[in-house]
Amino acid sequence: MLLLTSQKGMSEGTLLQEERIKSRSLGAERTIRIYVPPSYDREPKRRYPVLYLQDGQNVFSAAGTNCCFGWGNWELDRIVDELIAAKRMEEIIMVAVHNSRSRYQEYRGPAYSPAKAELKRLKRKPQEAGDDNRFDKYGAFLTKELKRMIDREYRTLPGAAHTAVVGSSLGGICSLALAWEHPKTFGLTASLSGSFQIEKKHFLNLLQSYQRKPKPIRIYLDSGTIDFTGDDDGRKNTEAVAAALRRIGWKDNVNLKHFVDPRALSEPEMEQAGLRRDKWAEARKSQHNEFYWRLRAWRALVFLFPVNHS
Repeated sequence: MLLLTSQKGMSEGTLLQEERIKSRSLGAERTIRIYVPPSYDREPKRRYPVLYLQDGQNVFSAAGTNCCFGWGNWELDRIVDELIAAKRMEEIIMVAVHNSRSRYQEYRGPAYSPAKAELKRLKRKPQEAGDDNRFDKYGAFLTKELKRMIDREYRTLPGAAHTAVVGSSLGGICSLALAWEHPKTFGLTASLSGSFQIEKKHFLNLLQSYQRKPKPIRIYLDSGTIDFTGDDDGRKNTEAVAAALRRIGWKDNVNLKHFVDPRALSEPEMEQAGLRRDKWAEARKSQHNEFYWRLRAWRALVFLFPVNHS
């Protein structure tokens, strides 16, 4: 596969062209975009951890500064380059997977199943209530199709201990649920502002009732304290997820990292961070957007891929 740019700085990774791949599990094509790290071409015998990303069209700098309703992209390629150059994280391959029109059903994780009496009381039946079909098919696409293709075509470290899945909002609960369901594939995961309130907190309830040993997953969780609905950006539910994991046996700063972003930025801070001026008022009222995820993403990266990771 040809790189987009032939002349790159020694400390810069490279974004490859978008490609569409066919999926039997999804019964459709899905767009992906891949980042290879700075040393990938220079060290042909070296193998690398892999990070799979939800909402892939939003995560790389190629998406531009005006995407995502003006919040901008995550700039993960640039952030990773900087962290690698500062020796704060390993070099990694990143695989960004675009979402689809079935984003909610694919990302929601295990679905809540209403009782018949509960359904009768509802004026409108929830869409695909209790149906895990699309989530399961998306998981099969990632684990049985996409990962196998990436491991075949790129020099990866294929084990679960070197394979991460990361997302925000719905992509956050999706990523944690995928690792929970497939710990032999994804041993690393991060949820930024995860939507743990959906499906009547069904995934949180599953964690709270879990009685077996911890799974071999290294987990990063975060949230802000305010969002566009007037709520807390999922802070209480994320804290409950972290508490459930600790009860099961996860240890802080060992295989669990939980961060709360305590406040919205001031306008001078937003200007310094490069946010469009017309978004400042909204950013004072909500940390549930790509702007804040871009600022917090480094914490997940250095926790999941520390330089001494083995």
